[in-house]
Amino acid sequence: MVQTAAASRARTQPPGPLPQELAAVMWPELPAVAEEMVHEIGRAVPEYRPLLEGSYRTVMLHCVRQNLTSFVELVADPTASTAERDQLCHRLGEFEAHEGRGLHCLQSALRIGARVGLRRATTVGTRYNLPASMIVAFADAVFAYTDVIESLCREGYVAARGGGDEAWESQRGRLLRLILAGVADLGGRHGTRGTADATATAVAAPGSGPAPGSGPAPPSPLAELARRVGWRIPERVTMVALSPDADRNGLRLPGRLDDDVLSELGDQRPHLLVPGEVDEAREAMLESALGGRRAVLGVTVELGSAADSLRWARQTLSLVESGVLPQARLTRCENHLVALWLMGDPALAEHLAVRQLAPLAGLTPGQRERLVDTLRTWLTTRGTATQMAEVLHLHPQTVRYRMRALKRVLGGQLGDPEQRFATELALRALHLRRRASGRPPAGAHAQGREPELPRDHEGN
Repeated sequence: MVQTAAASRARTQPPGPLPQELAAVMWPELPAVAEEMVHEIGRAVPEYRPLLEGSYRTVMLHCVRQNLTSFVELVADPTASTAERDQLCHRLGEFEAHEGRGLHCLQSALRIGARVGLRRATTVGTRYNLPASMIVAFADAVFAYTDVIESLCREGYVAARGGGDEAWESQRGRLLRLILAGVADLGGRHGTRGTADATATAVAAPGSGPAPGSGPAPPSPLAELARRVGWRIPERVTMVALSPDADRNGLRLPGRLDDDVLSELGDQRPHLLVPGEVDEAREAMLESALGGRRAVLGVTVELGSAADSLRWARQTLSLVESGVLPQARLTRCENHLVALWLMGDPALAEHLAVRQLAPLAGLTPGQRERLVDTLRTWLTTRGTATQMAEVLHLHPQTVRYRMRALKRVLGGQLGDPEQRFATELALRALHLRRRASGRPPAGAHAQGREPELPRDHEGN
């Protein structure tokens, strides 16, 4: 691990010539200061904004608190151990390298933290009537401490950058995560989903127009990272959901993906991003690279909707794995949108089925199933008794008998367009669930004499 002499000397010294009693004044301020620092970092450093909107915010808040705690501990006791802080800073540097960011983001965050700390020191100094000389000494201590933190982070960063190709791949992985987080704004060409504007630092104050003679806005984090790794940002993308390995230790594909395909194979639910449509050539490439692994092609969408495409692909993959959809190595989500919609809320589909088929509740299970099969076939084919008999593998007279019974039981429900549509949706969802449970499909009953329905359901 690389270490600088300045950092090694600094970390063994107190942050500055501050009276130890000052620590008692500083402790109560730490929680509020940490929150303010994280807020300011997220506002001023666009690269960190996606992290601060999710679970990573807790991690960053912990890092800020740990560094603040170490600072105050050194004020209270210049001989206090900094081992935990040092390890944390090394990991921060490693994380920045693995995420594909330069150190300038972390350096900006440290400077922002220092400014917030100095603002709070001025407020506290006024409250406690601290002399100006102590505020100046505090500022010197803060800057010295910030230099130490930066040196420690740099050590971790330099050590992690030794991977070469791995560092490049990590940047491509981070590019994919930015896209899925919605940071897909590129000068207005692409929309965003659920995140603040990635170029907020280049926007003037609310209500003001662009400054006269101002140059072009700086590129967004997505555009800058794409440029760094040589990836051309597409207008439309197709997400691909992959079945994971059983041990979940990261997926390794047997074949090679096209160079412009982004991948996240270390995720518990691995996935790919394919620029544009998946045509025959792309499909052949995927089949070769996946080596027989099951995958689902999401819907091709605009870049800003990539997260939707991945969500639909994962839901479709779940339906394939559960047996609702046919088993296949490569499934196109586009071909199963109705099934995906119907199975999106199983509880609601079940409620709809109970409501629409309530008139059949008084029949035996066998009678009800036979009528449901016939009704579904009629709704989907609108065929004659002879045509339906071929689908159901029954005698046409049996089909006519069932249809008379259905019209008697359901009455006007079959004549009302809205009720008929709702019934068809309910029956399609039931059919999908039957397929998932392994039950035989509709019409699989053997031919023979139809058992009688209760007399009030018979036709004449």
